[in-house]
Amino acid sequence: MQKKSEKVRCVVVGGAEIDDYATIQAYLQPTDYIIYCDSGLSHRESLHLTPDLIVGDFDSYPVPNQTGGAALPDVETIVLPREKDDTDTVFAVKEGIRRGFDDFLLIGVVGGRLDHTLGNVSILLYLDSVGKSGTIVDDYSEMEIVAKKPAFIPERYAFFSLLNVTGDASGVNIRGAKYPLDNAEITSEYQYGISNEVLPGKVAEVSVASGKLLLIKVRVNTYVR
Repeated sequence: MQKKSEKVRCVVVGGAEIDDYATIQAYLQPTDYIIYCDSGLSHRESLHLTPDLIVGDFDSYPVPNQTGGAALPDVETIVLPREKDDTDTVFAVKEGIRRGFDDFLLIGVVGGRLDHTLGNVSILLYLDSVGKSGTIVDDYSEMEIVAKKPAFIPERYAFFSLLNVTGDASGVNIRGAKYPLDNAEITSEYQYGISNEVLPGKVAEVSVASGKLLLIKVRVNTYVR
């Protein structure tokens, strides 16, 4: 099935906690194709987003044939089995690819259960591996993969971090930041690329010659020690 011609980006909404709806809404566009995953539907009213597609096994969002179930919106719905390899979120992303989308925004997919969070972050690696682009946005940050192309961080971000999530990241360069790097290596055993800062009046640039890095751009001045 091909995507509708007027829709240019696929937005996948998961069921993880969202506190700052206004911030999340600022990332949304009228031309987004919206897929809700299971309990992601709990965000529908606060986000003011009409679904184009709903997917899920509905183990966390009761439907009418379950006790206390809520009626689903009258849109295309794919009901998944509960015993499966792909999570609802992974299935939604793959379905978006099948429908012809190249650009993905994932919201409501980090926080709460760490296993689901790490699994959802790995979706960014999957999207990169099939030639698609993906971004995760939460209440505090944006996440993307840096691989073949450099990434740029404007001064408006409080911090940014580079994390090795694949086991191989060499030829790492950071320019325009408080802690620069030149042809460095970041290993998964020693994650020293955390809480860097863009220099005043600069736009930081990060690149990697071999491997992939997770870039997290932090919008707010939040510390975790």
